Amino acid sequence: MSDWTPEIDRLQALDNTEWLKVETNYCGRLMAYVSRRVTDQQAREDILQETFLGSVRGIENFDRIFTFEQYLFGICRNRTIDYLRRRRSVGVGELADSSGSMPGMEHLAREEATPSGIVHVHDLAYQGNKLLINVLRDWVQETWQQGEFVRLMVIEALFLAGWRNRDTWARFELRDETAVAGIKFRALKRLRELAQRRDSSGEVIPALADVAGEETSHIDLDVSQAWELGRVSCPARTWLARKVSGNMLPGPQSFIDFHMEEIKCPKCCANYDDLLRVEESILEGVLERMQQSTVEYLRSQSIRDIKRSE
Repeated sequence: MSDWTPEIDRLQALDNTEWLKVETNYCGRLMAYVSRRVTDQQAREDILQETFLGSVRGIENFDRIFTFEQYLFGICRNRTIDYLRRRRSVGVGELADSSGSMPGMEHLAREEATPSGIVHVHDLAYQGNKLLINVLRDWVQETWQQGEFVRLMVIEALFLAGWRNRDTWARFELRDETAVAGIKFRALKRLRELAQRRDSSGEVIPALADVAGEETSHIDLDVSQAWELGRVSCPARTWLARKVSGNMLPGPQSFIDFHMEEIKCPKCCANYDDLLRVEESILEGVLERMQQSTVEYLRSQSIRDIKRSE
């Protein structure tokens, strides 16, 4: 079990050692993710190879609001969906991921806006989504530390999974729908308080009102999309290791079980599958082939850079 994360600067410098460590540490969990969706072993390896090479090609533009693991899983998800769609287009009976491709942060600008205005709105939209992800993370961390795991599950059900109030109160045995509405109201109030601490410009905060349905904003903020993109409630891999060992208190256990079994978080399920993995010999062969391909690609990039500098 490892919670190691790479140094992004070294990855952007195409450091061979750091990239090989990436594959050693992330190969298992990515393979577990693909294996839940793709039955063909060769196709799984192809998707994994495309994921690692895609991550090398795109690392220069890595957005540090996300974790590197989120970056890898996003690429892997898109490559998996592409494969399933190709199979479906030729009549092969594997179902595509119903959630569609990895959601991007696409923002709406008013038609009458000037080019400079459009740029400004897009910039605010990016900053707004970045702020929203960070604020949601702050709220989740705070709620976890307070031991309010029922509240955390309720808000995840509402914000991420889109559950209705009547389904939510019944699932968590709350008093009635009003109790759910109260939890949501207090969560939104706290989110705005946390946002106030982070929004130095004061331009992004009003857009958060649109998340609560209080008013209309031309900045497109989607709390469900931000929650999913930021993986704001995904427990650390160390918590999943505790679940494997059976060494957890009831509160965290209840949330992690809900997060994996009812929300069905694909990243956490893949990490859990990887921690349970027994057949190490199969993965070792895959890892060796992945690393050989990556080394060859990195070498070709180094040769190209040398020729350009001559």
